[in-house]
Amino acid sequence: MLTIHLRINDTATKLPTAVRLSVTGPGGEYYPPLGRLAAFACGVGEDVGGNLRIGRENFAYIDGACEIKLPAGVPLRVRATKGPEHRPLDETITLGTGQMAVRLGIERWSNLAADGWVSGDSRAHFISPHAALLEAAAEDVNVVNVLAKVHLQLMQDGNTHVTLPNLTAFSGQVPSLESGSHAVVVNTLNAHRGLGNLGLLHAHRIVFPLAFGEPFDTDDWSLIDWCEQCHRKRGLVTWVNPFDVPAASFGGEALVAAILGKVDAIEFDTLRTTPLLPLYYRLLNAGVRLPLIGGSGKDSNRVPLGGMRTYAKVMGESPNYSAWVEAVRSGQSFITNGPILSFATGERLRARAECVTPFEKLQIIADGKVIATTQSREDAGRFTAEVEANTPPDAAWLAARCVGKPSPLIPTATNFAHTSPVFRGEPRRDPAAVEYLKTCLFSIRDWAEITGGYLDNKWRTQLMESCEQASRVLDVG
Repeated sequence: MLTIHLRINDTATKLPTAVRLSVTGPGGEYYPPLGRLAAFACGVGEDVGGNLRIGRENFAYIDGACEIKLPAGVPLRVRATKGPEHRPLDETITLGTGQMAVRLGIERWSNLAADGWVSGDSRAHFISPHAALLEAAAEDVNVVNVLAKVHLQLMQDGNTHVTLPNLTAFSGQVPSLESGSHAVVVNTLNAHRGLGNLGLLHAHRIVFPLAFGEPFDTDDWSLIDWCEQCHRKRGLVTWVNPFDVPAASFGGEALVAAILGKVDAIEFDTLRTTPLLPLYYRLLNAGVRLPLIGGSGKDSNRVPLGGMRTYAKVMGESPNYSAWVEAVRSGQSFITNGPILSFATGERLRARAECVTPFEKLQIIADGKVIATTQSREDAGRFTAEVEANTPPDAAWLAARCVGKPSPLIPTATNFAHTSPVFRGEPRRDPAAVEYLKTCLFSIRDWAEITGGYLDNKWRTQLMESCEQASRVLDVG
């Protein structure tokens, strides 16, 4: 075995650049860089950071260069990726006797930052800020939101203990760590297992409690209170795992907060297993105006940081964390796990998508219905699609989306991108969508009245009254 100095350069600058790396032998055996592991933990919360497994494939994160032990005289496959704006590197090399170094290059084909776009991952857990910063550079994510949360961990003493990973690194409205164009900010995920989960981003302080309800405590608290505390200093509230909590009701108090305007964005994450778009479109058609935010939800070494990400257009400001937050809040954004998506509105609607791997369709959506669609085509080593349509005069909201075929970031997932909606005029409320949400509100109120484990009745009354208020909001317009 030879100890090789392997370096991956940016082809434009000729300088080393951080990447996600995999070197394998002719039989598929994985060779990790020194300091990385050939076999590593992949469970939730287990030694998260620095290594990655997708399907059966292992990868390591490096800062652009590494030392690695490799055999000579056999074909070795070297793969490297660096997010959706770089063309994946995939080369076969054979080392000669006594060879000491390998130099390869990875090419940037898109530069959205030059036009003011800032990429961000809305949510990752358990990974340390230092590991998150390395992975952010390697996945080309400008802003990473590491969210501390309450976690139950089985320990070696045989007992399950409550842990609070990364809470002591809380940084709120400023980066915990940053280097160049990449920053890691530590905030919190606040959760009730039935009423919903909220990401509190850009918070000026930790909002306690981080969790309430069984198994942690009684139900004597409120998601709406979390929202209001976060908003006191321009925090951003994201609805995490929307419509995907098992207990109280469909949507829980997070839905109530969204209808009342207490939630700023609805999160689409890498790990979601149930379809979100039909439910999201129903919210929009009921007049609940929420932009999208994309996050990996990374909680183990099986999930790539930035696997789902948010590109937000920063207008007239330096591209810092606060500017990214405000761009997300305003809906100047799109989410993606690969395709680069643009959407222009006016009398004519124009959408364009580009990707380094095939995608199936590019579509324009009006009020949840497809009004124009086209297939992708290969063009100069990239897959592109463009589609236009007349603007429907009565449409309340418009968006573009891109779907189909494997993602370059997550080969086990399909390419997906979606713009935040462009809203037109005053909110309009489709009767069928409103009726559906009112059914949910009735269920939530019923849970509060009958099932909720309250010691102080004021919290029960508050949730029931919030449900009534949300129902009245849906009756307006």
